[in-house]
Amino acid sequence: MPYVPPEKSLPELALKYIILGVILSIVMGAANAYLGLYAGMTISASIPAAVISMALFRALGERNILGNNIVQTIASAGEALAAGVIFTMPALIILQLYTELPYWLTTIMAGLGGSLGALFTVILRRAYIVHEKLPFPEGKACAEVLIAGDKGGAHAKPLAYGGIIGAIYKFLSGIGLWPGSLEAAGSAGRIPLYFGLDLSPALLAVGFIVGLNIAILMFLGGVLTWFIFIPILAQTGWPSPDPVATAFAIWRSKARFIGVGAMLVGGIWSLIRLRSAIVKGIKSGLKAARARREGQGNIVRTEFDLPMNYVLALTALFVIPLAMLYFVILNDPLLALLMSVLMLILGFIGTAIAGYLAGTVGSSNMPVSGITIMNLLITALLLKALGFPVHEGAIATILVAGVICMSAAIAGDIMQDLYTGYMVGATPWKQQVGEIIGIFAAAFFMAPVINLLITAYGIAGTPTEKPGVTPLPAPQATLMASLTKGVFEGVVPWDMITTGVVLAIVLIIIDEILRIKGSKFRTPVMPVAVGIYLPLSLGMPIFIGGILRYIVERKVGAVKEVDYGTIGAAGLIAGEAMSGIVLAGLIVSGVSLVTPFTSDILGFILLILVMAWLFRTGLKKVTE
Repeated sequence: MPYVPPEKSLPELALKYIILGVILSIVMGAANAYLGLYAGMTISASIPAAVISMALFRALGERNILGNNIVQTIASAGEALAAGVIFTMPALIILQLYTELPYWLTTIMAGLGGSLGALFTVILRRAYIVHEKLPFPEGKACAEVLIAGDKGGAHAKPLAYGGIIGAIYKFLSGIGLWPGSLEAAGSAGRIPLYFGLDLSPALLAVGFIVGLNIAILMFLGGVLTWFIFIPILAQTGWPSPDPVATAFAIWRSKARFIGVGAMLVGGIWSLIRLRSAIVKGIKSGLKAARARREGQGNIVRTEFDLPMNYVLALTALFVIPLAMLYFVILNDPLLALLMSVLMLILGFIGTAIAGYLAGTVGSSNMPVSGITIMNLLITALLLKALGFPVHEGAIATILVAGVICMSAAIAGDIMQDLYTGYMVGATPWKQQVGEIIGIFAAAFFMAPVINLLITAYGIAGTPTEKPGVTPLPAPQATLMASLTKGVFEGVVPWDMITTGVVLAIVLIIIDEILRIKGSKFRTPVMPVAVGIYLPLSLGMPIFIGGILRYIVERKVGAVKEVDYGTIGAAGLIAGEAMSGIVLAGLIVSGVSLVTPFTSDILGFILLILVMAWLFRTGLKKVTE
């Protein structure tokens, strides 16, 4: 049962919640646009927005968990949309097709592309949350934050302690007291050897929430890449005399594309495996809409999605302007029509993959760029095969990939929000409407913010660079531009992508055998693909967190009362997210708090202490 029962109604889409959510959506979107171009990473806004909302309305003498949930739903749309925009749209500048982002092009693509991602999740919500029961670690953490804040007392203590620990640890790391990861490297002949561990309490907490099975699979992906694939690939030559630089160069240029190939097969297989649940969801949505129209509807509030006929109508309404936009830019009706069909088909596949990954490893760890690369390659190859020239083909590829990237980023975010709502007892259609409101609010500010940053700093390797100013690296957009150019020039590591496809097929076969035998341990493709695509150092703390969860469950059994371990893990994620917001504000404002003293050993010791605290908190088992 959700925290707020279905028969009880609280205000959700009230004007005050919408206004606060929109303000936070714009602010978080602007902060993420800068961080994404500057450091290639974005920060989650769900938990910070929930905390801000609870604090503000509690100060005004109001307590409404569903209102606070709507605020975080709307606010998180801005940060997710920013990731989709900055990962792709600056590629148009890097390819020297524009000197700045056209306002209406960016705004229309962001608003409509992001909203398509929100609409697609209506079809997927029941399949992933109700039928598949994916863990959604960050959605669960946000729900624990909201519930603990509403209950107070015993629930609030581990959340508060975890938040303080996570915030202090992240802040001290952010000012350079210790590096973000602990690394060791060497070589054995021509074989580079590398080990890394991200010093992150939040990743530790994600592993604790998702459990050992998913944590092992992510770790397996990292082991395959860094201890097998990269050493084998290193035999063809060393890009650098430094083993660490060599390992990362091979990973960036070759090995991570194994993960892209695995993601492609894993995403398609997920859709095939869940096809009955998806079709059932669509049919039930259409049936419910017809029943309501005829006055026969009797749907529980907490299962009331946007009516499916509305979803289909809005999808058509959003696709048509995008098709017209493509025609205006390229002046080719056949190409515009083809782009629209590709965008719709690949967009739904990308959304489905993003939602599944958000459900397994969390939206912060979801490789949006990997999903985008997969769809970018498919689009570019098809356009090249049809004989479109390099210039028109490159623009068309980025425009299609841009919409898909925005759609996927929003999908991962809203699936987390919908899971939070599922736990707290929110009304799904109100969250879905709130997400679209947040998307359009942030969309109108994306182009001005990015163009302001380009004017101030410039993008590395383009004519926008400013003398005497360190340019913005824009790593994801640079990768998208180079890949687009590489496809049309015939330079893409297809052998790596094929290896990923074969690996995914092997994992699917193993998973089916385990399913038939009734094994509790399974081998879904997606967590392994993520482990391959992301650095090894990111999977390590998740793996450790999964081991901690396993030991706790062995000692206390399945937790059926108050799961203090999960509440404490939610606090660690919340604290790190809040501290990330503070650090982002310092970076944007130009304030430097970098300390001259740094010690990776200190960071490692403190992370062990965080592990000990999480383990001890997880052992608490109190019946309420």
